[in-house]
Amino acid sequence: MDKDNESGLLFGDLPVLAITGFSGSGKTTLIEAILPHLLVQGLSVVVIKHDAHGLQIDSPGKDSDRCYQAGADIALHGPDEVLLRAHAERHFPLARVLETLTCRYDLVLVEGHKETPLAKIWLAADDTNAPPPVGVSAVLACLSRDQDRQQWLLDFIADWLPGQWSRRPLYGCVLIGGRSRRMGQTKHLLRTASGKTWLETTLAALQGVVEKTVIAGAGALPPTLTETTQLADVDTVTGPLAGILAAMRWAPQVSWLVVACDLPRLEPAALHWLQRQRRPGVWAVMPQSDIDNDHCEPLLACYEAQALHWCEQLRLAGQPAPHRLAERQQCITPLPPATLRTSWFNANSGADIDL
Repeated sequence: MDKDNESGLLFGDLPVLAITGFSGSGKTTLIEAILPHLLVQGLSVVVIKHDAHGLQIDSPGKDSDRCYQAGADIALHGPDEVLLRAHAERHFPLARVLETLTCRYDLVLVEGHKETPLAKIWLAADDTNAPPPVGVSAVLACLSRDQDRQQWLLDFIADWLPGQWSRRPLYGCVLIGGRSRRMGQTKHLLRTASGKTWLETTLAALQGVVEKTVIAGAGALPPTLTETTQLADVDTVTGPLAGILAAMRWAPQVSWLVVACDLPRLEPAALHWLQRQRRPGVWAVMPQSDIDNDHCEPLLACYEAQALHWCEQLRLAGQPAPHRLAERQQCITPLPPATLRTSWFNANSGADIDL
């Protein structure tokens, strides 16, 4: 798939699907028909409409139009909706728009853009199903008028979207820097029977599960980890949310496995299980840590890129407890298999575990 020159973004790696064809082929009708079915599945969907002739949003002479014509970008904020009218050449090339939207939505549907190298479904306007031989690329399928286009497209998205979702890179973040009053020393530097620090064993467990690992929080590192990226906590936040936000701000386009440094019984199998819970429509996975209660564990959890704005909302509200994200509809709290539940065991004192 072609690459956009502005950001190096691979269009084909995103959950972006164009519905395209000539004028009168039924693009708007088809998109409008499938949207209720996608939304009832719990998916968050945004539609980009392409208008090569320019947008007409505001009436000439209106206050907001006058400000726009004077060179400013305009944000219109009402009780139930927000509209941003911006000069695209400044900050909003298509690749940047798509990259941003895929961090807020499960699926981006594009109406039109037949000449843009997006994955696309071509709608025939007449008896000729095939798209033009020149200028239209990345066509995944051509639909004639006599097909049940609605059902075909819904079935296609059900098969295609999970694969696109899984293409987003998955990184790992280990949180350090707790006060460790009951342990008497820094937790991440405590050593196991093998002589490795808890931090080293945690990072080792993440190997083979994630593409890259970082450490979030303050504290000295073992000599073996001095080359590992260490991020400073967000200084306007307290608690674990400071480290989670630091990682998600550092790489906002990826998904994160977040692991506290004080889970000495962590097994790679638990991380693989956690990764397998990811799917479109789920923006955070916070497993239950105990079968006898509904407590969820935000510090051995998975956060999609879409969860970043949730974390920012907690910060702005002065509510730094990440477990509050479990109240969101797109957060799931599955119970891990019995054989893996010890991975969620949190050690807070020497009595909790044989050091």
